[in-house]
Amino acid sequence: MGWLSALSLIVLSAVALGFTHWLYRLLRLANQTDWGNPGLNLLDGLNRLFCRRFHRLDAAITLPIPAQGSAVVVANHVSGLDPLLLIAASRRPLRFLIAREQYERFGLRWLFRAVGCIPVDRQGRPERALREALKSLERGEVVAVFPEGRIHLPTDRPAGLKPGAAMLARKTGSPVVACRIEGVRGTGRVIGAVFIRSQVHLHLSGPARSGAIEGPQGAAWMESALRAPKGSMIA
Repeated sequence: MGWLSALSLIVLSAVALGFTHWLYRLLRLANQTDWGNPGLNLLDGLNRLFCRRFHRLDAAITLPIPAQGSAVVVANHVSGLDPLLLIAASRRPLRFLIAREQYERFGLRWLFRAVGCIPVDRQGRPERALREALKSLERGEVVAVFPEGRIHLPTDRPAGLKPGAAMLARKTGSPVVACRIEGVRGTGRVIGAVFIRSQVHLHLSGPARSGAIEGPQGAAWMESALRAPKGSMIA
């Protein structure tokens, strides 16, 4: 029986090696953003496959971010799935402003730090996060912001958008790209939404010049870009 056990081990090892190689090539082919780290690039490929196959995000949808230079991406915030969808639709790395309590989640902080998330201390000094975001934009990076500040559903009481995104764009002259996320089934959930299959669609607006989003007209543009028209149904 010894030689049968050895043969079985060899066969299983060969199968595992073949599967690992196949998966590696699949993730490399799916990867479309250079995060400056081979491991993160593979995770990028995995995330794109997950969002496209499981959440049925149209692969043709791409955030209209300039190929170079700074930009601010804004989106409505309905679940914890939202950042994954935006990353899957972007050809450039996104640096998210994220609530510190989410940034400190057990087992995820290493990932948030690796992809350049900027923690926001909403109860302490949020201006520190804005200063870090300004530095990122000045370096020509792309910063992603949820102007609603927290998860906000269409059925919730209307609330004004936070002014941080407009301020970042104005001070750095960065164009603004807006995205309205629809079709998420796990709305209102942070972790659960990731594992509930959806039929996601992203409605894109922009890029708008930084000066175009200032004042009442700019606020109205962002409101209309991020929030579904009254009476519309969201899956």
